[in-house]
Amino acid sequence: MERLQKVLAQANIASRRKSEEFITAGRVKVNGNVVTELGFKVDKKDKIEVDGKPIELAEHLYFLLNKPVGYVSTTSDEKNRQTVLDLLDPELRGTRLYPVGRLDFDTAGLLLLTNDGDFTNKMTHPEHEIEKEYLARCEGIIIRKLIVQLREGVLIDGDYMAIPKSVRVMELNKGQQSTLLSIVLTEGRNKEVRKMLEAIGHPVKKLTRIRYDVLTLEGVERGSYRPLKPHEIKKLYANSQPKK
Repeated sequence: MERLQKVLAQANIASRRKSEEFITAGRVKVNGNVVTELGFKVDKKDKIEVDGKPIELAEHLYFLLNKPVGYVSTTSDEKNRQTVLDLLDPELRGTRLYPVGRLDFDTAGLLLLTNDGDFTNKMTHPEHEIEKEYLARCEGIIIRKLIVQLREGVLIDGDYMAIPKSVRVMELNKGQQSTLLSIVLTEGRNKEVRKMLEAIGHPVKKLTRIRYDVLTLEGVERGSYRPLKPHEIKKLYANSQPKK
């Protein structure tokens, strides 16, 4: 038995919070009866309708994709650019898969795809503090004082203090005058890594996400993907419990 709002989210009707609004507004029926109780539980045998239309419980799919630069992390694009869904085999394109969060057009690396709304909420909600690790190749040699400044927090977007979980120097390339950093974030703010490094005067030349919580890019070539293993999904759920 599952709570009704969770079942609606899993069926991609809406987010769990929005599904709760549907329920309290009297838009949801179970076995022909309007249900407005948020704690109401249903099972697979129950007939659920939203606005008079039966919902379909889709098989949940989870994939790890190694995104190349030059693809947008959306299901469609008004500029007709290639999306990450164009990298999938044809038989998967009708399964309503979508990206969990985003990677910028010019950022490569680890991106999750799913059709499970509840999973997406768990992975992207700030209170769950899911770690994402990036490798950033930056212009110039970054001095220790600026590394300390990065670790303590950098003001971006005018009024937001971006504080990474960790910052490590991986390489100082004096010949090419560049620095390679590992930066771990638990937020998902738009272009956060790029804005942080621009703020200290060392713009990003190349950016790759190499880790998403327990998941890495090991064995997955750029532009390819693989299904998540059951124990990986279980571990992601376990690690997405709100931090106290």
